[in-house]
Amino acid sequence: MQATLSPNLRVKCIIVSAAAALAGSVALATPAKQVPWLPEAAAYRLTLHYGNLAPVPWEAIAEAWSEPYRGAEFPDGAFDRIAENSALSTEAVAAAIAAEDRHALFGAATRLLASRIGEELARAIAASSPSAAQAAVSEAQELYRAFGDHVQAADPEAARELGLAWLELTSAAGSSGVLGAGAVALDDARMKAAGKVIRDYLAANYLTSEFDRRAKLSAVPETVAAGGTATDIPATLPPGSDIFDQDPLPRLVLNFEEQGIDEKDLPMVAYGDMLFDSPEIFGEPARSVGIACSSCHNRSDINQRFFIPGVSHQPGAVDVDGAFFNPMFNDRRADSLDIPSLRGLRFTGPYGRDGRFASLREFSRNVIVNEFGGAEPTPFMLDALVAYLFEFDFLPNAMVTPEGALTEVASDAAHRGEAIFNRPMAGLDDKSCASCHIPSANFLDGRAHDIGSAEPGYDGARAGAFDTPTLLGTAYTAPYFHDGALPTLASVVDWFDETKSLELSDQERSDLTAYLEAVGAADDPYEGFGERNTPFRLAFEELTTFASTLDTLLPARDRQHTLLLTDTVAADLAADAGTMSNQSARPEIYSLARLLVDVGEAVRADDWTAAEAHWTTFKAEAEKIEERVY
Repeated sequence: MQATLSPNLRVKCIIVSAAAALAGSVALATPAKQVPWLPEAAAYRLTLHYGNLAPVPWEAIAEAWSEPYRGAEFPDGAFDRIAENSALSTEAVAAAIAAEDRHALFGAATRLLASRIGEELARAIAASSPSAAQAAVSEAQELYRAFGDHVQAADPEAARELGLAWLELTSAAGSSGVLGAGAVALDDARMKAAGKVIRDYLAANYLTSEFDRRAKLSAVPETVAAGGTATDIPATLPPGSDIFDQDPLPRLVLNFEEQGIDEKDLPMVAYGDMLFDSPEIFGEPARSVGIACSSCHNRSDINQRFFIPGVSHQPGAVDVDGAFFNPMFNDRRADSLDIPSLRGLRFTGPYGRDGRFASLREFSRNVIVNEFGGAEPTPFMLDALVAYLFEFDFLPNAMVTPEGALTEVASDAAHRGEAIFNRPMAGLDDKSCASCHIPSANFLDGRAHDIGSAEPGYDGARAGAFDTPTLLGTAYTAPYFHDGALPTLASVVDWFDETKSLELSDQERSDLTAYLEAVGAADDPYEGFGERNTPFRLAFEELTTFASTLDTLLPARDRQHTLLLTDTVAADLAADAGTMSNQSARPEIYSLARLLVDVGEAVRADDWTAAEAHWTTFKAEAEKIEERVY
């Protein structure tokens, strides 16, 4: 994905690229923020994305062209922007969408975007001033971005020539200077020559009257696609995606940490912690775009901002059995579910929204292999991951005793609500809310119930049962229900009152809501940061803890698990350096990342002595700079 990089980001990318080149193909758990897309380019990339899902979500494709993409910085959709700024017709694209003709849509959308690029190139060449020419060239380049990474992957020699042509075009467009000083005139001949290189390539590859039918839609040039050459297209997220950590960042409560035990003294737990944060255990596209377990479950909780078009029906939700992550596991149902919290995981079995997995180990394997298409994990990997997951604890809450009763700290309304919560009601078959959410059992019963919150898939279906969720910590996990249909705990109370005919008064509804809010509260729910206790310092401490498992792996000559660790941690350490407040210390972090790359390189060469030497140097350097990493 093309982007304009800041000097610091360029340095980071160089370091990470070096790590990738030496350590193999590296996926980052620290995703890079996308440069905003122009509406036409965004609509085209969303068309490719949606067109590769099965079944194809035609309503979403129509919206991609008619509305701004999610989080867009432009107020108009592609059709409106073209109508305002272009002489081109969008009828062919609209007709293909209406006909739900995937092949026709690909051809019409590809030709439309290529024509828009040509239109802007013509404007640049016809411009009478450098500023007008530069504006048109910039617009054309941003539109070409929708093709660029696929050209690079499929036709690298042409990509190089086109890159030079774009540079020449930008240079030949001249400059207005600063207050008239340093002005550079347009060079019409050079602009025409550079523009011709680009327009000829577009004509041969993206403006053809017919395109070969493609099993997988992509912007691979037609001359390459028609030749039958297999092309490895880089995995990318579509415009509008957001897989960044939730802000504020949830506080992580670990059982061993609360007891004063250092994670570095628990190598299996530390290795599992690394796996939880590593895209390397997943298959494509999750691995390449930087999705790890922690992408959805920030700090053991939920990521309420996680969103991928066609995969999430709303932020904080994901369809893990659709076509995007693993086509083999595609159930062909648009059934994205609200991401569940993993707090207190050792108490919350069975696992899965419908409780289909009794074992956390079995559930974890299913996530890696089936949901995200990863390779079969080793027994050690599953042992380590489960060991780490079982350390997740609930957030401390002074308003609730370990037995689940409210303390005197809770409000009078919450105490009145507690009585309602424990009261049998006719609408609940003479049971109470506490019958399923048992206070003394972490507000769980370990069973699945069909409360009528899901539409049956067919007449007579009994597929609406979902695992009883805990109520602990729920004040921070909105929205609620399996599909995130209810925005507040008050709306949950209203839903039960109305659908189960509980006949609660307004006061009782309010009191019951106050009770749920008290049970779901926490003393300190978010990670606290300061001038020196920065997000980077938190990441640095985590990554060096992950690396500490080399003290066990290297003496054991464990090649596979060592390389998985070095590939993950080296790249992430370099990537995270870009978030440092203390910029002067960044080169030292890049040097540490380089040392981990060296460990991996030595292991690949079966030089364990060199690997241990690099690791010893890493530990000494990390200890030396620890106070400066913030």
